[in-house]
Amino acid sequence: MAPKKRSLGDGDEQEKTETQENKTKRKPLQKHQFSKSNVVQKEEENKREGEKKGGAEGLQEVVMQSRLQTASSVLEFRFNKQRVRLISQDCHLQDHSQAFVYWMSRDQRVQDNWAFLYAQRLALKQKLPLHVCFCLAPCFLGATIRHYDFMLRGLEEVAEECEKLHIPFHLLLGLPKDVLPAFVQAHSIGGIVTDFSPLLHHTQWVKDVQDGLPKQVPFVQVDAHNIVPCWIASDKQEYGARTIRHKIHDRLPHFLTEFPPVICHPYPSNIQAEPVDWNACRAGLQVDRSVKEVSWAKPGTASGLTMLQSFISQRLPYFGSDRNNPNKDALSNLSPWFHFGQVSVQRAILEVQKHRSRYPDSVANFVEEAVVRRELADNFCFYNKNYDKLEGAYDWAQTTLRLHAKDKRPHLYSLEQLESGKTHDPLWNAAQMQMVQEGKMHGFLRMYWAKKILEWTRSPEEALEFAIYLNDRFQLDGRDPNGYVGEDVWEEVWQGSLGSPAHLLHLEKGSIWV
Repeated sequence: MAPKKRSLGDGDEQEKTETQENKTKRKPLQKHQFSKSNVVQKEEENKREGEKKGGAEGLQEVVMQSRLQTASSVLEFRFNKQRVRLISQDCHLQDHSQAFVYWMSRDQRVQDNWAFLYAQRLALKQKLPLHVCFCLAPCFLGATIRHYDFMLRGLEEVAEECEKLHIPFHLLLGLPKDVLPAFVQAHSIGGIVTDFSPLLHHTQWVKDVQDGLPKQVPFVQVDAHNIVPCWIASDKQEYGARTIRHKIHDRLPHFLTEFPPVICHPYPSNIQAEPVDWNACRAGLQVDRSVKEVSWAKPGTASGLTMLQSFISQRLPYFGSDRNNPNKDALSNLSPWFHFGQVSVQRAILEVQKHRSRYPDSVANFVEEAVVRRELADNFCFYNKNYDKLEGAYDWAQTTLRLHAKDKRPHLYSLEQLESGKTHDPLWNAAQMQMVQEGKMHGFLRMYWAKKILEWTRSPEEALEFAIYLNDRFQLDGRDPNGYVGEDVWEEVWQGSLGSPAHLLHLEKGSIWV
């Protein structure tokens, strides 16, 4: 006799009985503006009180209270199913299922994580244990110890928080296809939830895991990185920010909501997580250890929220006017935490938008760069599988680049010369060496940096290869959709231009490297 099946949708009737009070709390935002509901006003009061208690710790307390005010758990929250898409053919839970798994990948945090929340929602409905798995590959697309150390130290924080919430955290050593299906079969896992990335390596990982899973195990994906899910924002590759902007703003009222909390899981598991030897994990990595860790950016969600608090209190007032001035300290510096998913962009927007009345220009520009342009990058990589190749550019851009391929170039540099900052241009050298030493570069200078690489190499193909290599080797947020699509690399390919520095510095462009 075939085992009985339960639909993953069982229990949705609970959502239909939500109270009028909760509906009022979730009153939709008006188009092109943010809500000033009683809940948000209360959050502002709490935030001011929190700041009196001590900066970032106060912000963390306010954020925690905001989640609790939204719902006691995700089971009491009206989860927007448009964030979810089915990967497997079967969406029914087998009767013998022992637990659910959240396969954490791009979004490496516990709270403010729609994928984690959806996994707990399913587990709570079925009264089953919940497990978190992270698959650690020994090497990855040229990542160095700088990147791995930042990630692993953040994951240590995740593991500690999971333990406090009675949710076992499993660090599986190896590629997902080699370790995750085996874990699922060995422990009778009933269903898997994973997060979303548009990049080819991640989509291949998802496909490989799907192929290795038993056919009856439901497998779903949740976009926990974008505010508006990538497949909802647009069903095609967008031409640029001007074509996707209204699509995102039109949908923000439905998706820019407060988060419910991930709670202490009430259904314990008899599957114990193996203690993680983090030092042994680092020692076993097959990575370049010559690119050292940086001191200015401390990994983990707590440190990321500290950076968010410092941005709001110290730099947000000047972001609107000074964000494109490398001589001013006006940027958020949040890109590393956004890239590793240690801080949610949605959380940052929820906190920043509370200051909209005081700093309207700064808040509007931060939303443009952190939401519109960042989600445009995901859109491009999702719908254009040649995002890291010259073939991914529009035909007219490729034609223009070919026409200029034999233009005279007064200076030609090797990759080694560029990497060590040994060009004739002191500004470019300084920007390059900041990236080498600190793992970051001011967003406006990154446009200049990329444009000069296009001038100083033998072909557009070589320029793109060098730019991606240098960016991914040294930038803390390397191997990100923004790195392939942002002004630093692809803007030059789209323009098909070898313009002068003077022309570049008059571009009215905002940097997505916030």
